[in-house]
Amino acid sequence: MVNKMLRSLRWTNKSIRLSRLLLPLLLLAIVLIPVSAQAHFDGSHGFGFVHGFTHPIDGLDHLVAMVAVGLWATQMNRRALWAIPLTFLMVMAMGGFLGTTGFALPFVEQGIAYSVLVLGVLITAAVQPPMAQSAAIVTLFALLHGYAHGAEMPSTAGLSYGFGFMVATALLLCNGLGIGLFCQQLFQRHARLAQFFMGGVVTSLGVYLCVA
Repeated sequence: MVNKMLRSLRWTNKSIRLSRLLLPLLLLAIVLIPVSAQAHFDGSHGFGFVHGFTHPIDGLDHLVAMVAVGLWATQMNRRALWAIPLTFLMVMAMGGFLGTTGFALPFVEQGIAYSVLVLGVLITAAVQPPMAQSAAIVTLFALLHGYAHGAEMPSTAGLSYGFGFMVATALLLCNGLGIGLFCQQLFQRHARLAQFFMGGVVTSLGVYLCVA
């Protein structure tokens, strides 16, 4: 019993430190988003990076899904905190490459919309499947989101475009992690209620995207 309490206390301290580390990334994203959105596109490498960076942010489906992945990871064990977002990021890069090849992947837009809905339900219901199943779920979603980014890449953008949407995605995933961990520490006993509320918001947006 004492050992469990000590492990729980150590995990709480780690969560606090991690949430404090991720909050500056949230602020950085808030600063970068409007700056990037207002940047002038001139066909240079800057065009590629800024266009890639703003692509996940301009689309409500991409933005919500990536934040939701981070939120969902905070509801699982400590290994999931890095494994789930990292899996999403790596597979999305592969999906982005696939999108540039001209390979026709069916039902991409529908799949992206449903990814938001499914993630919202998973967060709301606090579903915690085994790591292999969780990784499989985010792998499928990341492939669809990455493919959409790659398929819409301008022919003149080059690798800087891919780097841009990878950076933006990493920030959005970190935002989800930071928000989830911060709410756990802020609300403590009522953390589950806060997660239920956030999951409900994501689910509602997912329903809207599926209908629209």
